[in-house]
Amino acid sequence: MDGSLRRRAPRADAQVNRTRILDVAEDVFGAGGEAASTEEVARLAGVGIATVFRHFPTKAALLEAVLVRRFTRLRERAESLRDAEDPGRAFFDFFGALVDDAATKIAIGDALLDAGGDRESVSEAAQGLRRAVGTLLDRAQRAGAVRDDVELPEVYALLVGTSRAAAHAALDDEVRARVLAIVFDGLAPA
Repeated sequence: MDGSLRRRAPRADAQVNRTRILDVAEDVFGAGGEAASTEEVARLAGVGIATVFRHFPTKAALLEAVLVRRFTRLRERAESLRDAEDPGRAFFDFFGALVDDAATKIAIGDALLDAGGDRESVSEAAQGLRRAVGTLLDRAQRAGAVRDDVELPEVYALLVGTSRAAAHAALDDEVRARVLAIVFDGLAPA
């Protein structure tokens, strides 16, 4: 193989730095949204700003990588529930987990929009998560835990609406649990 076509594997320390940068960026941008900075990420990751930009040439590239990784982890978690003994519980628990995760995801997404990032890779990762939720929904419906007259677009609309409400209204745990109970009652078979 031509040497110019071969990619070198990153050095071990470079991979450790990249992972640490992503971990810190997820926390920093998840808490601070568009007001957070790459300088803060570098400082908290214990690397120089040049190291951050060597891995991620722009703030948008960093945010894209954070969101893609987050959606990928959520998709993998949904896929791990695919063969759960109780498909209804798996679906409803995962729905609740997505709502719990919403504030951080929304803050990172808003920061990406503010940074002018290309959302194609993020969109692909989000679609992977959506398909995994669809699989959980299908299994829950076949098990009789979710009414069979709802489809993924309606469920996703409920998921997005509930997530945004939980994130922007700063619902406490008790109110969020009651909201989810109402949504879940509406999804339950009559």
